[in-house]
Amino acid sequence: MDDLAWLTIAEAAELLRGRKLSPVEYAKALIARVEKHDGKLNAFLRFTPELALEDARRAEAEIARGAWRGPLHGVPYGLKDLVDTKGIRTTFGAAPYAGRVPEADATVAARLAEAGAVLVGKLSMIETTLITAI
Repeated sequence: MDDLAWLTIAEAAELLRGRKLSPVEYAKALIARVEKHDGKLNAFLRFTPELALEDARRAEAEIARGAWRGPLHGVPYGLKDLVDTKGIRTTFGAAPYAGRVPEADATVAARLAEAGAVLVGKLSMIETTLITAI
């Protein structure tokens, strides 16, 4: 399971496209890794495993029916808390924005979603300790 964490995007894309690796299996493996290690690392401000599994299931169904979107299709990723994600708190790692929930995705988030990538959560910024406590 830990071996999947060390795949490059190119390796993962080849396995996913060839249906030798399930996007759901891949997402579950990386979610388990976050759950195991993030208590020490505090890399995630907002961990979204349910959303990731939903996106992974969609990617798996699309790939199974031949609707391959490209090399990011089914690949899990995290976004810094600097990037707007519709409906997911985006605080820029700063206390004045602690309750901010964007109504639209930033261009990069929209393009990753269009590519079929699987969002696992929002990653910490400079004031992580303060925001996490809020």
